[in-house]
Amino acid sequence: MLTTILFDLDGTLANTDPIHYQVWAELLESFSITLTPQFYNGHISGRRNRDLMVDLFPDWPVDRVDQFSDHKEALFRTRAAEKLRPLPGLLAFLDWLETQGLRYGVVTNAPRANAEFMLATLGLADRIETLVIGEEATAAKPDPAPYQLGLRNLGENDAKRAIAFEDSRTGMVSARRAGLYPVGVTTTHSAAELEQAGAKVTIPDFEVVLDLPPIREFLAQSASNGPVG
Repeated sequence: MLTTILFDLDGTLANTDPIHYQVWAELLESFSITLTPQFYNGHISGRRNRDLMVDLFPDWPVDRVDQFSDHKEALFRTRAAEKLRPLPGLLAFLDWLETQGLRYGVVTNAPRANAEFMLATLGLADRIETLVIGEEATAAKPDPAPYQLGLRNLGENDAKRAIAFEDSRTGMVSARRAGLYPVGVTTTHSAAELEQAGAKVTIPDFEVVLDLPPIREFLAQSASNGPVG
């Protein structure tokens, strides 16, 4: 029986990667680094800033890494303030989850300032029951720890009762390793890439989410039992 839904944030609740890409491209250009979609998708998307910065600038001390990261995310928030929109179908899906008595939360590698800003901008801050920040768990994605923490925060000890929605390969690996049913959202990576990382099924947005096999199974089970709660 399905009880719990956990969402990634960037690229899953809203298509933020075009904004992140633009900011990264401009900042890296000042270091004579030309960003490409292939490099972004393979080395930046879905990763914690500290981890990816080690690859980009291995000789930088931690304080410089953090300063650069803070600057980058501040630019993102400035540009995203007028551009963020929920992914199509998301708000209706959240309404449906609430009518069914399902619990849901967000699990992200984004910095807390970004995550709280995005949820507030999208009008979701008061609807999200738990917000798990990867760097505040014992390890960030692709480690399973953030998703395991999200399940505990929502009172679910059986990952087989939960679905994870993810747009990055890093997040997909995290959700799969934590034992959730992993669903890929193809805003950032292709269906084939997400399936290779472990997605059981992929969707372009939340307009078609109620057609997913685990959701259909839940509907069939709940037809005679009534809503979860």
